[in-house]
Amino acid sequence: MSQPQLSPEQLAVFETIEHTREHMFVTGRAGTGKSTILNHLAWRTSKIIAVCAPTGVAALNVGGQTIHSLLRLPTGVIADHELDQPTELKKMLAAIDTLVIDEISMVSADLMDAIDRSLRQARGRKHDPFGGVQIIMFGDPYQLPPVPPRDPHERAYYADTYRSLWFFDAKVWLDEPLTVVELTEVHRQRDDRFKQILGAVRYGEVTADMAEELNAAGARPAPEDVITLATTNATVARINASRLAKITGDPLKAVAEINGEFRENLYPADEVLELKPGAQVMFLRNDSDGRWVNGTIGTVSRIDSTVWVEVDGPDGIKEFEVDPSVWERYRYRYDADTKKLEKEVVAEFEQFPLRLAWAVTVHKSQGHTYDQAVVDLGPRAFTAGQTYVALSRVRSLEGLYLGRPLRPSDIIVDPNVVRFMAAAQR
Repeated sequence: MSQPQLSPEQLAVFETIEHTREHMFVTGRAGTGKSTILNHLAWRTSKIIAVCAPTGVAALNVGGQTIHSLLRLPTGVIADHELDQPTELKKMLAAIDTLVIDEISMVSADLMDAIDRSLRQARGRKHDPFGGVQIIMFGDPYQLPPVPPRDPHERAYYADTYRSLWFFDAKVWLDEPLTVVELTEVHRQRDDRFKQILGAVRYGEVTADMAEELNAAGARPAPEDVITLATTNATVARINASRLAKITGDPLKAVAEINGEFRENLYPADEVLELKPGAQVMFLRNDSDGRWVNGTIGTVSRIDSTVWVEVDGPDGIKEFEVDPSVWERYRYRYDADTKKLEKEVVAEFEQFPLRLAWAVTVHKSQGHTYDQAVVDLGPRAFTAGQTYVALSRVRSLEGLYLGRPLRPSDIIVDPNVVRFMAAAQR
């Protein structure tokens, strides 16, 4: 698959990663191309890298492993628990130059310190942070916070041990320098005023004029098939089911083929996908021939032995035949004979790369871009960054519709993030 060209700003970040041993946190507003750099790094680096992410779905998206499975870490708070490291794990971790972590904002301080301790132990370099491995992290703490522990004892441990839950408050960073690079060039939005407003939502600095502008733009009635971004799975399921039921005819039920260890919460698409001609769908993967990208919206036009989808693009409406896709779960393995780090496929999930798309959760819209969307925050936004993620999926104010007017309480920014980013910019 062809790789997108890097902008000068993105290329400078890649060159720094490639030619230094600096630990780096690459951040930036939605649409600045963090994923573009990560993909370029995965394909083009001369270093021996392993790629990981805190959740199974995020790991699938970057062709890596979860942090816990890569490093064989126990779940829950790890603190100073014994780390069991078999010989093959030590050999594998000894072989890497650089560890790349995507969606770092979901990583807790405890897990960050466990990554440090695990690499020191495996590589036999107890006094070197991360055992001498270069750490490269991607993510935006203004978008996705770490999930707080439910257990009261775990919460008490955090309160006593760390300044906050966030990865940047891990003990390893007290003595180890971290280079923070904030990408500034937004590629998703072209409208300068909308960019300015989104920046204000990100930092929690929305003025009354900006709020009025957003609410005025979003108050127009949305065209019927515009995708709704909602805060709960229940709302999304209800909207999609009711819209599908309005279309006459029997649905095609495509059942995914699953081989190997694929836990249900890691499924990248519906295990049973119900479609009818006329159903609005979203593509879940980039097409190797460039006909659609992850997040493209289309309409099912016909179903025979396969599924045909019409997409309205720059050259008008085109109909494409869509074949099932295979998602592969990987595991890194050290090959003693070749003395190389290799990726092996441990599980496969095959399904049409489509999801019903009259509605999608704000969480699942992460990383996608829409020409038009209805943002429905329900009774309230309930996590830091949620409103920013939802609004920043849309290319322009003209494409934004609101389920209800935004309120000041919808703009939630974690003060720990403000503190860290302010210090990083000094």
